[in-house]
Amino acid sequence: MSESLILAIIVVTFFAAGAVKGVIGMGLPTVAMGVLGALISPLAAASLLIVPSLVTNLWQCLAGPAFGQLARRLWPMMLTICIGTLIGTAFLARGDTAATTTALGAALIIYAGYTLLSPQRRVASAAERWFSPLVGLLTGIVSGATGIFVIPAVPYLQALGLARDDLVQALGLSFTVSTLALAAGLGLHGVFAVEHLGISALALIPALVGMWAGQRLRKRLPAETFRRIFLLALLLLGMEMSSRALS
Repeated sequence: MSESLILAIIVVTFFAAGAVKGVIGMGLPTVAMGVLGALISPLAAASLLIVPSLVTNLWQCLAGPAFGQLARRLWPMMLTICIGTLIGTAFLARGDTAATTTALGAALIIYAGYTLLSPQRRVASAAERWFSPLVGLLTGIVSGATGIFVIPAVPYLQALGLARDDLVQALGLSFTVSTLALAAGLGLHGVFAVEHLGISALALIPALVGMWAGQRLRKRLPAETFRRIFLLALLLLGMEMSSRALS
């Protein structure tokens, strides 16, 4: 495959991933890793994601009035995400993520399917004190090992009963911390692919354009429609992740 064709695929992939993220507040790393994983190694793909993932997540977590409130509420989770990610990157550095990614995909399918068919569960306020650090640690280990920041952070944040825009902003906060921690972890293990930073910076442009388009669409969606699209997206992401073992 020629370099120009690979570059074109990267541009289209990041535009689509940015659009998905703009609508539901997540999905850029998973969509991008799903496509790029067929072209380059998971380690190289994770390095390529750093710039677009970091900038779009920063945009997402700062674009709203609830940043300070969410940061004060979720800081224990953010702290343990950092700790867990530094631990998990040891697995990513080895390059063997197939089994873990498949298991995560199955967990997403079960969660999204159950939630679509049953009333939304809520985490009690009193339980947040010990749930948040635990969820953060598990999320960090998983994201460090696979380059995917979804499980269990996304189901947990949704279970907090946040309003639609607050949920998207909280996801942006979680993903920003995860991205920074992943970059630090890859650097700590000496496997951060610095040579991909140039292409990673170029990939930011289609990602931002796609995210802008997706955000405009999200503002037109009723709350219940957004919830169903969010869960259906989790279901599809889980199916894509689970299917990687078959490819």
